[in-house]
Amino acid sequence: MRLGSILREGQRRLGLVCDEKVLILNEVARRTPSRYGALAAARDVDPLWTAATRRLIYEIHETVHIQGMPPDWLDCCEAAASVVWQPPVAAPEKIICIGLNYRDHAAESKMELPKEPIFFNKFNSALAPASGPVVLPLNSKQVDYEAELAVVLGKEAKRVSEYEARECIGGYTVMNDVSARDWQFRTGQWVHGKTFDTFAPCGPYLVTPEDVPDPHNLGIRLTLNGQVMQESNTRHLVFGVPVLISFLSQIFTLKPGDIISTGTPPGVGFARRPPVFLQDGDVIEVLVEQVGTMRHRCVAER
Repeated sequence: MRLGSILREGQRRLGLVCDEKVLILNEVARRTPSRYGALAAARDVDPLWTAATRRLIYEIHETVHIQGMPPDWLDCCEAAASVVWQPPVAAPEKIICIGLNYRDHAAESKMELPKEPIFFNKFNSALAPASGPVVLPLNSKQVDYEAELAVVLGKEAKRVSEYEARECIGGYTVMNDVSARDWQFRTGQWVHGKTFDTFAPCGPYLVTPEDVPDPHNLGIRLTLNGQVMQESNTRHLVFGVPVLISFLSQIFTLKPGDIISTGTPPGVGFARRPPVFLQDGDVIEVLVEQVGTMRHRCVAER
C-alpha cells in the first residue's frame, strides 16, 4: 500500500495510490461518515499509527484492490501523475540519518568501516516535499546529494531486539540527504552541514512493509541532470534496518513517525575528481526500487 500527503486546493490531504489514481481518503470519509468518519481530518500518514484508523485505511485499500474503484468514489480521485506530494510525515519527532553505512561509500570517503552505526540528525525544518525545491544556501558553495532508503517507525520502540524491531516498521520512503560539505567537514560535527532548510526532501509517499518484503535487496539510483551518479543496492548496507532500529532504541525511545535514513551508496559529489557540487537549476532524481521515485530541482537562495 502506498499512502501519502498531497496538496489539494492549498490543503494537505491523505491520499492512497490506486494504480494511476490517488484516492483522497478525507473525501471518502465525508461521503461515508458513519463508516470512515475517523479519516475526515487526516492530513498525512499519522492515522497508520492507531489500530482503528489503520484498519479503515486497509479496508478501503482492499475494497479498491478486489472490487475496483466504486463509482461514487471516482470524483474523490486525482490523477497520480498530477498530484503534488508533501512529506509523508508532516512533523516527525526525530529525523535520524546513518553515516558510512555502505561499504564502498566508506571507502570512497577514506574512512574506516564503522563497528557500530554512526548517526546524526536533521531538524524538521529540513523536510521538503519530494518535488522540492532544494534551496542552495548563500553561505555554502559545496552542496552535495545522497540517495537513501528511509524507514518510518510505525510504533514505539524502546530497547527492542532485532527480531522485535521488524514489528516496529511503519513503512519505507525515499530520502535525499542533502549535505553542505564545507559546513559538514569544517568542525567534524556533521549536523552543521546536514540540516539546512530543505536539506531533507522526502517521499513521494510511504510504502507499507508488506509491499517491500526485503528492504535489503532494493536497487537505489540517483541521477543529476539525467546522468547516473549513484547506483547500488541495499544489499550492500553495513547495518540493516532491524539492526539500526534495535541499536538506536537502546539509546532513546523511537516514536511512531520517526524517520531513519539508512545511508548512501558511493558516487557522492565531494568524492569525485573533480568534485561535483549542486548548482542553481540542477535536477535530481532519486529512485529506490519498490519504494518510489522523487524528482526535484535545486534553486539558489535569493
